[in-house]
Amino acid sequence: MSLKNESKEDLDTKMIILGPASGVSSSELVQKIHMLKLPLTIKSTCYGAMVHGEPDVVKKAVEEARNMDEFNIFIKDRGFPPGDPRRCRGHRGAAREGFHQLEKEFKLLGYVGEALANPKEVSLEEPQKIPVNEFHEIAKSMDLNDEIDE
Repeated sequence: MSLKNESKEDLDTKMIILGPASGVSSSELVQKIHMLKLPLTIKSTCYGAMVHGEPDVVKKAVEEARNMDEFNIFIKDRGFPPGDPRRCRGHRGAAREGFHQLEKEFKLLGYVGEALANPKEVSLEEPQKIPVNEFHEIAKSMDLNDEIDE
């Protein structure tokens, strides 16, 4: 199966981003994807790798990549295939559009990975203040002399 016969609209491109705490290197990631022998275009990048191909094949590659370090490998859609002259810095002569956004997101990935590895229950409800009368009753019930003796 060749990518050359596919229309560009039928293909998918994903960025596989290694978080700062990942124990996987870009070269290990790319090697793992190559070893899958899938009909993909694979590009090693400074942040990990980019894969381009049929959506179901890209999905399989992404799943295998995430299995390497599930809490520190992140996936992001990319609207352009690797080497696209509209985005490739080799054609533009500068950092590609969106690179600075990716750089900013990368700084947060360590926190995201830690939260994924150590989930905690959180509440989105704001804590309610207790009524003044209830607070007054609590204060009256405390014996301050006990605390002073300790």
